[in-house]
Amino acid sequence: MEINVIKKIIALLEESNLKKIHLRDGDFEISLEKDHSAHKVEHVKGYHGSKEPELERHIEDDNKDYIISPMVGTFYVSSAPDQPPFVKVGDTVNENTVVCVIEAMKVMNEIKAGKKGVIKEVLTENAQAVEYETKLFVIE
Repeated sequence: MEINVIKKIIALLEESNLKKIHLRDGDFEISLEKDHSAHKVEHVKGYHGSKEPELERHIEDDNKDYIISPMVGTFYVSSAPDQPPFVKVGDTVNENTVVCVIEAMKVMNEIKAGKKGVIKEVLTENAQAVEYETKLFVIE
């Protein structure tokens, strides 16, 4: 099973009311369980990809820290077209600051910064489709 398929399964579990999912496809088997604070991969058997799925909300790459998309959907910088953006470059945020909204399956999901810092760059255009783990913002 490809990593993109696994990521989509994780995103679907996140968006659903299910607490647990177990899938088997030939020699590939995966069990996922959702709790109140995070998702965790309990068991992956037969995975042949280059790496295991990353379930972090932040990715450190090239000495930068990113706020990433936890789901597949459409990225919006504000709650409505006539409203100001949730954050802009230079804004100071804390863990609970809403930085954007991602619409998935007709549901608007508020995305929080998850850490304290300053928004250094917005990496995604308004109303753009995003995948699971798309880098949305650079935060320091």
